[in-house]
This record gives sequence, C-alpha cells and structure tokens, in this order.
Amino acid sequence: MISTEPFTSAGLIESEDRSPRLVLEANRSHWNHERGPRIERAIFRNDLSPAEALELCISTEGEIDIVTEVSPADAQRVQDSQYAKLVECDANRVLVGIINRSHDDVPLSDKRVRQALNFAVNTQKIIDQGLGSYANPLCGLTPEWCGGFPAGAKPYAHDPQQAKQLLDQVGWPQGRNLRLAAPEAFAGIAQMVADDIQTALGIGVDVISVPLEMQLAGARALAEKKLPLPWDMLISGWFDLSSEAPPAAVHREFFGSDGAFRAGPVLPEFDRLYWEMATQIDGPKLVQVAEQIDKYVFDEALALFLCAPKALYAVNKHVSFGPYRTTFELAETEVDDQHWSRTQKSTRATQTSQAQTPRASGSTSFVSESSGNAC
Repeated sequence: MISTEPFTSAGLIESEDRSPRLVLEANRSHWNHERGPRIERAIFRNDLSPAEALELCISTEGEIDIVTEVSPADAQRVQDSQYAKLVECDANRVLVGIINRSHDDVPLSDKRVRQALNFAVNTQKIIDQGLGSYANPLCGLTPEWCGGFPAGAKPYAHDPQQAKQLLDQVGWPQGRNLRLAAPEAFAGIAQMVADDIQTALGIGVDVISVPLEMQLAGARALAEKKLPLPWDMLISGWFDLSSEAPPAAVHREFFGSDGAFRAGPVLPEFDRLYWEMATQIDGPKLVQVAEQIDKYVFDEALALFLCAPKALYAVNKHVSFGPYRTTFELAETEVDDQHWSRTQKSTRATQTSQAQTPRASGSTSFVSESSGNAC
C-alpha cells in the first residue's frame, strides 16, 4: 500500500461501528521527513468512555497519552496531575446563538432587537465563569487568528442600557417569553444567557434543554426547514477545518440559502457576497470579500456572538504534542527518554484519545460537560 500520509492504518474504523482500537504505523516513505512521523506507532482507543480516558491519562502511566476535547470543567484536574499536562489551543470553532427570524409573533427579524440581545449578554462572564476563561470573544463568526478577520473589529460591548433602548424602539409582545433552546451540554451557558436577557431587557426567557436522544431530530428539522421551529434562539457550536476562508464552512452554514443552520428567510445580501467570494480566484481579493461577509453578519447582528472556545488536551508529561487550530495531527508528536514506552523498553508508541468527529447536528463536543472519547 502506498500512502502520502505520515502514518498508515493497520485497520479501518467504520463511523457507526468503530473497532475497539485503531493502530497507525509510521510511514517511512513519507516525503516530508522534517515533519515526521516521529513515533513508530499510534494506538487510538475507542473502548473507553470519556471519563475513563481522562482518568487513565491523569492518574496512570502507560495507558493513555493524549485525550482530546477536555472539558473546561476538567482542566484543573489535568493541571493538578503528576502524569499529565494541559495543552490549549485557539481553535477554529465558535459558540453562538442561532436567532430564528421566521416567527411572526416576535420581532427577531428586526436588526435592532438582535443587536439588543448582543448588548444584553455579558460574553466575558460566560467565557470566565462558563468556560473557565478557555475561550476568546467573537467579533462576528471569524476568530481573530483566521484569514478574513476584519481589521479593527471589536465584539459587542455588554451594555444593558443600550440594549433596553434598542428593544424599546421596537417593542416586545406582552407576556411572550423568549424561547431559548440548547443541547444538554450547553444548558449552563444557556441559563447564563437567559439571566442576562431577563435582567437587561425585562422579558421572560424559557430555557429548553434538549436531551441527547432528541438532538438528531431537532437538527434534521432545522436543516430541512419544513416544520416550524419551537425556539427563538438556539445555543450552538460549530467548527472550521480551514483558516483560509471561514465563510465557506461557517458563515454559509448559518446564513446561506443552502445553510443547514439558517433559521429564517433567505438573506439576498449574504448570498450575493458569498457568491462573490466563492467565484473569486485572486487570493487577496477573496480574503477581502470574506472580511466583508463577516462584517455584514456582525453589523446585522444575525446571531448572538458568544465566543470561540479553545481546544483543550490532556497530554502525558513526556509527550511533545503541538495542537493544530483545525484538525488533530500526530506527525510532529514525539516522546522523550523518560516516556513509559522507552523506560519499559517496549516498542516506541503513543496512545491517544480523540473525540468523535462532530456531525452537522447543531452541536459539537468541544464545550461538553465531560472530556473526549479515548482512542
């Protein structure tokens, strides 16, 4: 078998029925020797729960070397470990509130109301208290380290007075609560958002926690856009596998005419800008249009812009692992002479733990209540 990757697979994992373990062997024919591979073998373990994987990494030697998608709630446990260290990365992922512009009985189609929601919510408090400070503010949907980030962009300030003034210009129906939905993993974040909205705007908020078994059906309803949605705003996470043109994978999903997460009428101006970017063959001009798209989305307050959560990893102290902003890579990963695989005189290897790839379900695992799966 010929491979152009740093590792070759000794077995395949089906997406629905995963093998207990997947073994990657070093590809010594890989063209980029400077990059790697620098280990002989990587064993992905799929036979452990997230909690088991993390516990083995932080309390034992020789079982699990890397656990991905560590929850901020578990970060201190990793830092306190004598076996593992916490590695963090500013990743290409966002946490937002999808605003449903399709309901006729609430004025969420009015930009001023959407702006009021953004001014009402203290996103820094959510970052500090909800995510343990392991996140960065958003000035749209493009993190500041990505191409297409508008120069000088700043997030919405927490300004309850301005929020109330904007809402008063439009009004809100008496006795109609705002319906705020969130996957169970984001229920705490949703409650913090609800508290801020109620305090700043003086309107009631019903928090709807969506259990895991109902999330697929809810995601399908949002993507198909055939049935009325039961919520006014949905707390959702999403990610980007490229740093070049974020609107292609992020903005389009939330606001494009074919976007799976668009909740409300088609946005002609967004589609015009997106088409201009998609057909652009000049690199600098493509980035310029990407900046215009992000600025348009932010100026129109098309979402509740919360934060860009960091990716957190628990890593054995004798493993050198440098995370990517986009994907999980092991090519440059290496171990020192004190690593268990060397001190025990066994075959040089590292065992890792990686969470399942998030699906287009409107939620992802990167700010869940527990850390990632083992592999």
